Amino acid sequence: MTATPAHRPVLVVDFGAQYAQLIARRVREAGVYSELVPHTVTAAEVLAKDPLGIVLSGGPSSVYEEGAPSFDDEIFGLGIPVLGICYGFQVMARALGGEVGNTGDREYGATDATVVAGGGQLLGGQPELQNVWMSHGDAVQRAPEGFEVLARTAVTPVAAFGSVEKRMYGVQWHPEVRHSDHGQRVLENFLHRVAGIPADWNAGNVIAEQVERIRAQVGTGKVICGLSGGVDSAVAAALVHEAVGDQLVCVFVDHGLLRQDERRQVEEDYVASTGVRLVTVDARERFLNALAGVTDPETKRKIIGREFIRTFEQAQAELIAESAEEGDPIRFLVQGTLYPDVVESGGGSGTANIKSHHNVGGLPEDMTFELVEPLRDLFKDEVREIGRKLGLPEVIVSRHPFPGPGLGIRIIGEVTEGRLETLRAADAIAREEMTAAGLDAEIWQCPVVLLADVRSVGVQGDGRTYGHPIVLRPVSSEDAMTADWTRVPYEVLAKISNRITNQVPEVNRVVLDVTSKPPGTIEWE
Repeated sequence: MTATPAHRPVLVVDFGAQYAQLIARRVREAGVYSELVPHTVTAAEVLAKDPLGIVLSGGPSSVYEEGAPSFDDEIFGLGIPVLGICYGFQVMARALGGEVGNTGDREYGATDATVVAGGGQLLGGQPELQNVWMSHGDAVQRAPEGFEVLARTAVTPVAAFGSVEKRMYGVQWHPEVRHSDHGQRVLENFLHRVAGIPADWNAGNVIAEQVERIRAQVGTGKVICGLSGGVDSAVAAALVHEAVGDQLVCVFVDHGLLRQDERRQVEEDYVASTGVRLVTVDARERFLNALAGVTDPETKRKIIGREFIRTFEQAQAELIAESAEEGDPIRFLVQGTLYPDVVESGGGSGTANIKSHHNVGGLPEDMTFELVEPLRDLFKDEVREIGRKLGLPEVIVSRHPFPGPGLGIRIIGEVTEGRLETLRAADAIAREEMTAAGLDAEIWQCPVVLLADVRSVGVQGDGRTYGHPIVLRPVSSEDAMTADWTRVPYEVLAKISNRITNQVPEVNRVVLDVTSKPPGTIEWE
């Protein structure tokens, strides 16, 4: 989805900050549409996007060092409201005639900031003393002429400034992180008070706009969508079905690597809530045969990806033949591409290529389908909200991220039917207890891993056992780029461990992974 005149964007300029995407998300949480752009954006490119405001992100560099991220200073003369954050605050200060330097004092982490001069439009109404999250070695030592100092800390005399006339403000701290007590309020004050932007970006508007666009793109054509059971493809399909109804047919490939009850959820719950036409392909035997004897993780991934594509292509061919007989061939393919996929793959106007993604640039060059990507400009939390608005079952909408290769990469060792059944049972118990404890919203993802090539001695029923360990990997994250292990209450862990070791044959030990990302990844393989 691209911005429409009703939703002109706020541009978030990325100076290489780890939190640039988070800033864009926080702006949207304030009911305002945002887009990421690189720091190399020109004044002409900004004008072409017709933004309602600009937010300059932080970054790891010093503004005065050689090779530091540059910025087109002409943008400050366009009359567009600007908020600078951390490095962006310093870029603004320097460009407008202020002074930035290294004082020898650094501030990292929680810091006490004092609001002065009433805080202006940006900080007005907030507590005079507040906790903010800092991460800087340089500091603004003198505000530009015509700017009023609005906050300071023990070592930073200009921690925030602003100009009512220019509609430009800046803060040295990071308001986008939850560690800054009033951070979201700072962003909202800039968006609504300073820039005068209404909070009209919401799920209802997104659905209405996308339905209109999909109808305009597809017309009377037929559409195909590969359903994985995950949130992204489910919501994308629901949006398209809302727009064109029976012109859409969904294909669900059961590769045998799904978690417990997932096929039923798609075939029954999802179809019942949407009325979509669904074709299920049972390819369990095909995948297990292809994976027989394979233990290398990367080889498993490639086999699973290859077999999935071949299975989906076969189903496509059959549907295309059926459609051709009816005189209206299938011309459109739905994908659940999200905004982070586009940005991280270098496909948008954001930062450099971080990683390839199967939905962005990973499709065959000779593909004849025209893509329909209704979620392309949305973040995960927005996608979930749209799913709820469309009436999708909560069990699908609130699903934690699940890898495309499924349980195949959560078995350390060869994938067999017996090992899959063992892991399914353990995973189901862990998810059930996490849900019962009300932890689903706190946990981003909880991979449950079977160490199939490892056995440990145990005692069960007064006898010696030689079973497999199960690893629990609960993590908390904003966007999966970084993550920390979730501090699950001991009593919940105890219930999970007791149930798994008592109810799942072949398992006699449950362990907890307490590694952050980095250095570890979220998945084990």
